[in-house]
Amino acid sequence: MEQTKLTVRVPRDLLENVKLYAAQNNTTLTKLIEAYLRRIPAQAPLDDAPIVRRLSGILSESISTQDYHEHLEEKYG
Repeated sequence: MEQTKLTVRVPRDLLENVKLYAAQNNTTLTKLIEAYLRRIPAQAPLDDAPIVRRLSGILSESISTQDYHEHLEEKYG
């Protein structure tokens, strides 16, 4: 995997605390940041999301988004 540099500005006392934490846990600041960032979910398309799988096939394929908009206009004005 290709890596790139990142510049981040944080308060000095925070940086010193995190460096100490990293040293005490036999890791690096880079690895701590990478581990944290990996916990953020990837922004993937919703095509395979559980709600999409559950709702797929409920409406007829002949229904269009225009039909849906017309329904909303009729229902809510």
